[in-house]
Amino acid sequence: MAGGFSVSASSGTEFEAKITPIVIISCIMAATGGLMFGYDVGISGGVTSMDDFLREFFPTVLKKKHEDKESNYCKYDNQGLQLFTSSLYLAGLIATFFASYTTRRLGRRLTMLIAGVFFIVGVIFNGAAQNLPMLIIGRILLGCGVGFANQAVPLFLSEIAPTRIRGGLNILFQLNVTIGILFASLVNYGTAKIHPWGWRLSLSLAGIPAGLLTLGALFVVDTPNSLIERGKLEEGKAVLKRIRGTDNVEPEFNEIVEASRVAQAVKHPFRTLLQRRNRPQLVIAVLLQIFQQTTGINAIMFYAPVLFSTLGFKSDASLYSAVITGAVNVLSTLVSVYSVDRVGRRMLLLEAGVQMFLSQVAIAVVLGIKVTDRSDNLGHGWAILVVVMVCTFVSSFAWSWGPLGWLIPSETFPLETRSAGQSVTVCVNLLFTFVIAQAFLSMLCHLKYAIFAFFSAWVVIMSLFVLFFLPETKNVPIEEMTERVWKQHWFWKRFMDGDNHHIVYGAGKINGTNGAAV
Repeated sequence: MAGGFSVSASSGTEFEAKITPIVIISCIMAATGGLMFGYDVGISGGVTSMDDFLREFFPTVLKKKHEDKESNYCKYDNQGLQLFTSSLYLAGLIATFFASYTTRRLGRRLTMLIAGVFFIVGVIFNGAAQNLPMLIIGRILLGCGVGFANQAVPLFLSEIAPTRIRGGLNILFQLNVTIGILFASLVNYGTAKIHPWGWRLSLSLAGIPAGLLTLGALFVVDTPNSLIERGKLEEGKAVLKRIRGTDNVEPEFNEIVEASRVAQAVKHPFRTLLQRRNRPQLVIAVLLQIFQQTTGINAIMFYAPVLFSTLGFKSDASLYSAVITGAVNVLSTLVSVYSVDRVGRRMLLLEAGVQMFLSQVAIAVVLGIKVTDRSDNLGHGWAILVVVMVCTFVSSFAWSWGPLGWLIPSETFPLETRSAGQSVTVCVNLLFTFVIAQAFLSMLCHLKYAIFAFFSAWVVIMSLFVLFFLPETKNVPIEEMTERVWKQHWFWKRFMDGDNHHIVYGAGKINGTNGAAV
């Protein structure tokens, strides 16, 4: 999910570019990295609620689940079980740092290939797991794949796409993540009925997106930006002609060369990132990632099946409800594709804040009244209400904090710190995903229904932050952010004084070469 999508407004030159088949195919191939990530997120919740899987690896959880002496909210509270889910994120976090090096030195294509290999080996370990260490090693390898894919794929997409459809092509990644989650729920729905090896099938089917990504990486070309950055100028120019479907690529070629020269002049991007004039972008990027996780979305998506079975849906029904939330997720992401450049970022975030707050409070109230520690029969009507509320929540997240948490950082960093900013964004995101994944089941056990009240309080905080501190960036060219956004903002402008040494690039649209600086 690194750097979801960067949407650019036209400024200066529009480069000549046909939308060639090679671009479309490359983008579809590359975006399977998102499919893989979504599948891994979605599959673990369903697998961890399957009895056969628990019997093999977590017998204590299985005993708790069926004896049911304990509180309803505590059935799955087990650090080992949480580690199964969250080891993936921890590994991804560490892998991101290596990936940022390989993307720069070896190119985007090779980095995607490495990701694919990690995925395939991880899938083999998971599908054939005989004991817990083997299972966790598999998850860690998948995590490394996630770290590499999330760094390379979004860059690859934004560099290979013609500027005018870059936003749409970049959302492909986010869209594929949601499709992966849905696909995982459907697979779990089917394999839950296959005893005793259904869970092996669930984990092994991740081999499909893994294979697609690896094959894709073998066949696609590397991006011109990446080739030029590594000094292969002629090859870069030849590729540029192929993907743009025209021989007239001089203006874009020269701009990429210039951008890559400027990027190489910055020796310590991470140090530059900490300078005072880069503070607003950094603060916003980091806070957006933290807020994206504290909406409670991953908690709900990971553990939807577990959550619903805790609320007393039978296990079949709970996978079924997870499929519904997955479908809502996919459809709502499409809403944001359509509306983000029309109504703007702030509008979407604020509207969703209200919707998320109301639905979480409603869930907390229903659970508070209906689900006590012992009795968990929600009753048919109430159960439907909870599913509807979860869907309301998921849909508002999917057209706001989901994609925008990635979009806004990727469009606000200036070129010379974009790659460093991207790494920080991915890391903070995976770190908080890990923390929430590791803590959620224990929090559910101790806070009970108040966990939704906890998340809704965060929603209020983040909406206030957006209201006062997040400037609107819709239709502002990336290189004009400083002048048009930060220097105009009532709070952030104080960080911009004395900003005379800001490098000004050529009149062209440098964000067409988004990521040459990576």
